[in-house]
Amino acid sequence: MPEQRPGSRPTLEAVATRAGVSRATVSRVVNGGDGVRAHLVDKVREAVRDLGYVPNPAARTLVTRRTGAVAVIIAEPETRIFSDPYFSRQLRGISKELTAHDAQLVLLLVEDRGDYERIERYLAGGHVDGALAFSLHTDDPLPGITRRIGLPTVYGGRPGWTGDPSEPGGAAYVDADNRGGAREAVRFLVAQGRRSIAHIAGPLDQTSAADRLSGYRDVLPAADDALIAEGDFTVAGGARAMAGLLDRRPDVDAVFAANDLMATGALRVLRDRGLAVPAQVAVVGFDDAEPVAESSDPPLTTVRQDIEGMGRLMARMLLETLGGEPAAPRSVVTATSLVRRASA
Repeated sequence: MPEQRPGSRPTLEAVATRAGVSRATVSRVVNGGDGVRAHLVDKVREAVRDLGYVPNPAARTLVTRRTGAVAVIIAEPETRIFSDPYFSRQLRGISKELTAHDAQLVLLLVEDRGDYERIERYLAGGHVDGALAFSLHTDDPLPGITRRIGLPTVYGGRPGWTGDPSEPGGAAYVDADNRGGAREAVRFLVAQGRRSIAHIAGPLDQTSAADRLSGYRDVLPAADDALIAEGDFTVAGGARAMAGLLDRRPDVDAVFAANDLMATGALRVLRDRGLAVPAQVAVVGFDDAEPVAESSDPPLTTVRQDIEGMGRLMARMLLETLGGEPAAPRSVVTATSLVRRASA
């Protein structure tokens, strides 16, 4: 039996000797290969536990052609990512699912367009097995990059280009029912008797914002364009949009904001202008991003989407694809629901 020095790292050969099998058999078991009889698998696993053997990541990569790492790409600057609870909740869901499958998360951020060259080099370098990407804008080059590289990718939110998910190269994505959720919010305000309902849209080069605006127009097709203001999914952007709306249309008696942060910005402006919420102006947001919705003043009525669950689903879809199933990517649109609080 080969001597193992005290404190040295157990080797594949030491595991093979302890289990009484060949090195190749140990390699197949450790790397998840097939064709090893059950009683030998048990022997190898027992030897691994006894010796405290930890596989060499570099050697495993050579055998499996897999790194065990997944890139998570967020097409937003760092200041937005760390100030918006939407991103932390989505990352939490992704991280939980990857951790449960012993996969490593590699976070890549996009500060400006120049970062895509760096990201493409990294992805093409074989450092990750696949990618999860969200908060893409309509002209985002990322779908083209991942198609050129041939990197399996799942998107959070419907990208501007989707292709056919059932065809090679089609974009797989997980999205919320943005349009349906917006319709529910606006119908709720109409049912309350509100007659001058404004909308603070998100950046319209993002499909989530465009879909929420479409939902608003589904219910109010004749709404005056002066009742629509484009924000940027931030508190400050929501405040600017609300101020502009009130300047143009002081008769506004309700506002549907395309996310909770913009809704809280709108609440601040309404309070500063002496308008009571919801007595004079009702406010509805979108996301139900805790703690924003519950801690706003007053607590925010909002459309809930399962942000963390969507992150887990994205990761699960990618891992299934990397594992060889399903045969083709698929896309999922998750349900939303209206959560009533004191702002409307």
